[in-house]
Amino acid sequence: MSQIICKDLTLGYDGHAVCEGINFCVEAGDYLCIVGDNGSGKSTLVKTLLSLKSAQAGSVELGEGLSRRDIGYLPQQSEAQRDFPASVREVVVSGCVGGLGKRAFFGRAERLEAEQNMKIMGIYELADRSYRELSGGQQQRVLLARALCAAKKVLLLDEPVSGLDPDASRSLYSLIEHLNKHMGITIIMVTHDIENALCDATGVLRMSGEPRFFDSVDDYRREYLSGGAK
Repeated sequence: MSQIICKDLTLGYDGHAVCEGINFCVEAGDYLCIVGDNGSGKSTLVKTLLSLKSAQAGSVELGEGLSRRDIGYLPQQSEAQRDFPASVREVVVSGCVGGLGKRAFFGRAERLEAEQNMKIMGIYELADRSYRELSGGQQQRVLLARALCAAKKVLLLDEPVSGLDPDASRSLYSLIEHLNKHMGITIIMVTHDIENALCDATGVLRMSGEPRFFDSVDDYRREYLSGGAK
């Protein structure tokens, strides 16, 4: 079942087109990697998928049964955000805020949801620790748990292993694979870590160059990673 369908997108800002003619479709359970050079439009595409920015042309359609609130988001962190003075529990449960409706406070259901997602991410024992005291890998697990509290159908991850050491990166990739393969969550990941990210992916969208590439991982490897086009 198609969850996100992008047709003839033109993306840009301030009247300037960054990229044109983007067509791709994300099916339920896919693991799509979005790759490309800096300035190729990856971040602009992310903002468009999240409805934070409008496309200059074309359309983004959501499949039946999917709404914007079903898309969780793990953004890149700034240095200021890494120093956020809150507990792990507080950060994770804040992902439930979209489901509060008119309520002003988190209830038992939200607290249980946060606990479950902390356990999935292997950070439950860190619940009362200060977020700012954690390692980069631990912080990413916290933010992934928060994203899970926000949505359960699609997760959009923007450079999730940026700045992490190899061990922390492998651990995070393993958790992302678990969410995709065992929990059925569709993954859309923007990454520069192409070789490692493609190990679990099902498809690739390449934003750089012409024509745009959108196809299977095997086809991408043959065309771009085996002495073909760069």
